[in-house]
Amino acid sequence: MSGKSDRDIEKDYPIDQFVAKLRRLADALENDEKFEIQIAGERVYVPARAQFNIEHERGDGEEEVEFQIKWKAA
Repeated sequence: MSGKSDRDIEKDYPIDQFVAKLRRLADALENDEKFEIQIAGERVYVPARAQFNIEHERGDGEEEVEFQIKWKAA
């Protein structure tokens, strides 16, 4: 167990910051490197072994596409 408390944060970013984060993620993936990102004041380290998926949801007059990155805590 990592000792970190549970967390469920959704953070909005201006388009230029969102694009920059996606570019850094793509670079890390292409180079088989971990990805580091700060979200709402907490630094998160995504390992190269993470699993990636894309989810599409539709309901209540809304649609959502999520690019998900999942991994087991070390």
